[in-house]
Amino acid sequence: MKKLIVLMLIPILAVAVLAGRTGKKLPEAPVPQSAQEQSAPAPKPEEKPAEPAPAQPKEEPAAQPEAPAPAAAAEEEEEENYDTGDASLDDPRNQDGIGEKELLVVSFGTSFNDSRRLTIGAIEQKLAEQFPDWSVRRGFTSQIIIDHVARRDGVIIDNVHDALERAIANGVKILVVQPTHLMDGFEYNDLRDELAGYADAFDRIELGDPLLTIDRDYDMVAETLADATAQYDDGETAIVFMGHGTEAASNAVYAKMQTILSEAGCENYYIGTVEAEPSVEDVLEKVLAGSYKRVVLRPMMIVAGDHANNDMAGDDPDSWKSIFEAAGYEVECVVEGLGQLPMVRMLIADHAAEAIARAEQ
Repeated sequence: MKKLIVLMLIPILAVAVLAGRTGKKLPEAPVPQSAQEQSAPAPKPEEKPAEPAPAQPKEEPAAQPEAPAPAAAAEEEEEENYDTGDASLDDPRNQDGIGEKELLVVSFGTSFNDSRRLTIGAIEQKLAEQFPDWSVRRGFTSQIIIDHVARRDGVIIDNVHDALERAIANGVKILVVQPTHLMDGFEYNDLRDELAGYADAFDRIELGDPLLTIDRDYDMVAETLADATAQYDDGETAIVFMGHGTEAASNAVYAKMQTILSEAGCENYYIGTVEAEPSVEDVLEKVLAGSYKRVVLRPMMIVAGDHANNDMAGDDPDSWKSIFEAAGYEVECVVEGLGQLPMVRMLIADHAAEAIARAEQ
């Protein structure tokens, strides 16, 4: 045994002597894996490396009501200075229990309560009386107006999507949609596109025509405008209508209506727009070319809302009223929407009747 131990020590002593002579540090002999594991502290079970956990979806903050843009907020605050009437007198027509046949009246809308009741509400009432077998409901296209009325008055008005979903939930089979739009413009085309997505939700769905569609419509509205302002037609008064205006090709309705009025002998009648052509400057130039002492302003819009009350009849320097007053005219503003005229309501009902006839074929 002693001999065996000596034999094992000889190589070790030889290596030590060689290292001492050369002065070089020899590489350390590799430590067996088992020795490494013994010398390293064992990781605690909870610290043991694990597979990377799948990324958790980042929790989104609770949705907050979108703050209105500064300009929109200022406009709403300014509007609050006006008494727009009692909202409780207007029927939002958002009830369930519709039945199988619905007549959905779609309007841009207005937050002026009295005007909403006297124009859109009056049109809806006319349709309800003329078509008693149909449930008349309301839909607005302006979400800004819907939100404003809900926030200010606590009155809920359906947008078009909500109105259509309500119709589906109530089991409506035949749906006729009658717009109160003046023309076949962007709003009307957007409505048509939205309805196309619901073609399979009803047995039949029909869209009525806007107010000004065929020549007969123009003639009837021109006659109605002349009759509604006949008391001011004294030879010394320019009668000016404010239309909304659009960038769409349908803006041509204003020029066509101007031609019809002029050809009918209403040469002191002028039509302008607040957001397109002809502008108020164009109209003012024509009025100045005459020998008028007074100007009567009236909206050529279904409702008498913000444009009529502020852009037309407001006291700001850039309102139509102020512009004509600055030019030296006595100005009277008639703040009434087209929806208050019985002939206009009858014409919209005629378009609805045509759509109903198509739906019932």
